[in-house]
Amino acid sequence: MKRLLVALAALVVAMPGPAQAWGFFAHGVTAKVAMANSSPSVRREVYLLMQHQEQLGTPKCPITTIDELATWADCVRNTRWRWGHTSPWHYRQTPICEDYDPWANCFGGNCVTGQIVRNHRILADESLPAPIRLQALAFMVHFAGDIHMPLHSGDKDDRGGNDRITDYGIVPDLNLHRIWDSQLAERAITTGPLPTIRRYSAAERAELGGGTPPDWGRESWSISRSFVYPTAFDTEDVCATELPMKTALTQEDIVRGVPIAKRRVQQAGLRIAELLESAFAPGPLPPPERD
Repeated sequence: MKRLLVALAALVVAMPGPAQAWGFFAHGVTAKVAMANSSPSVRREVYLLMQHQEQLGTPKCPITTIDELATWADCVRNTRWRWGHTSPWHYRQTPICEDYDPWANCFGGNCVTGQIVRNHRILADESLPAPIRLQALAFMVHFAGDIHMPLHSGDKDDRGGNDRITDYGIVPDLNLHRIWDSQLAERAITTGPLPTIRRYSAAERAELGGGTPPDWGRESWSISRSFVYPTAFDTEDVCATELPMKTALTQEDIVRGVPIAKRRVQQAGLRIAELLESAFAPGPLPPPERD
């Protein structure tokens, strides 16, 4: 029976699907949380911009639904001759054994921190053509999700866990990054007494929201340093030694990680809602955080 379960689990994992950063499902959920917690006027503005999706010239990556809006940035970068330059925009990793600097390795804003700020400013500029603002909207929503995934900010010489072969319970030979991108995030989203996609109370929004992109990146880096790597490698001091290239997450590890992953999804959704509200608010353009 155990062999059968392992084989079935491996088959499911091996099934073809799009390669996504912070999986398709998680990105769609963060965007839906944002819409559920945005004002009617903001939701209207989002859907009005989506009417211009054909003008983006990306027919293989349409934006006709909120899920497609949230994952457009992953879809288009598969056309590398046109969009390959956007790949570094999805992350900005700091080694977990060094001091965190939200702007290191971000020359010209070519990192997730810089691109959230940049696209928020473009979205807020009503003088720009609607397709330009729609592209900025799609990038901003996606990157604000990415920065909340711990391994898009934390790293230990392994490309944010991509190089660490990691078993996920009975499922063998994934990698640590993929697990936090997909399997763990998906389990977290569907766990708990309340649905993840809902209207959150004012108290919940105050607790989970707020901050700036550099703050969000620092939170993710800190989670990588204090939980992701120590849990995966059963050591309290991950900086004291070299880590093996293969490890495993037990069921106990997974259960401990679920509330952390769920909180990051919730935070991402509510903070995207805040970005949308400020981008569509009347008034002067927000100042750039860093030139």
